[in-house]
Amino acid sequence: MSAEAIPERTLGASPRNAWRVTPRGVRLDRAPRPPRLVTVAARPADLVLDLSRTAVIVIDMQNDFCHPDGWLASIGVDVQPARRPIDSLAAGLPPLRAAGAAVVWVNWGTRPDHANLPPNVLHVYDPDARGVGIGSSSPTGHPVLERGSWGAAVVDELFAAAEDLWVHKHRMSGFWDTELDSVLRNLDVTTLLFAGVNADQCVLATLIDGACIGYDVVMLEDASATTSPAFCWDATIYNVRQCFGFTTTLGAVADAATDAVGAAR
Repeated sequence: MSAEAIPERTLGASPRNAWRVTPRGVRLDRAPRPPRLVTVAARPADLVLDLSRTAVIVIDMQNDFCHPDGWLASIGVDVQPARRPIDSLAAGLPPLRAAGAAVVWVNWGTRPDHANLPPNVLHVYDPDARGVGIGSSSPTGHPVLERGSWGAAVVDELFAAAEDLWVHKHRMSGFWDTELDSVLRNLDVTTLLFAGVNADQCVLATLIDGACIGYDVVMLEDASATTSPAFCWDATIYNVRQCFGFTTTLGAVADAATDAVGAAR
């Protein structure tokens, strides 16, 4: 059998980062992937995005944070602000998937034994050490933010696609003590679009860490929200634009993605 007739096999969890292997050798070059370029209005400058190398990072859109029967609501927090991204995400994610962007859901999903959670993380959710924070089943009846529980699942009104990816986080930043960076590098993405809650806490912490390790970072204003005071939102938007990256809207990116897919047909 000639070398040309030996079939190649693909080796890699993601087709974006895979070797092509035969018994006689290995191709280390990656299969070419055509760009999917879109232009969107953004601040402090308009952007050209390659959606084929873009991932949407959706952070903490979970029942415990966003559902009226979740943990935050049970302790008296008004969760209506945390629910504002739901409609934008439901409408905006499908066009981005169709255009080749990846969607990664990054949710609190802690170990039942808390073995990797230091006191400073537990204190945020249980400042008086009364046992009402992470892992507690009081007063909701389900373990708070525990992996596999209803409270840690994506809020009931949102649905993930089969091709979406999941990362469980255990800190405010989705990059600490998780596989998020290795997942993104395996997807061969360079641009991260950030959505979710709280914009000034977990979303911002993950965005900052992403920027510090070299990703292009963009916050989606209509798909992010916070239950914090308004000045926290204002400061977050200011600092994202001033120090780390850009802001735009998921609606603008989704519209551009729809146009790009239509033009390619």
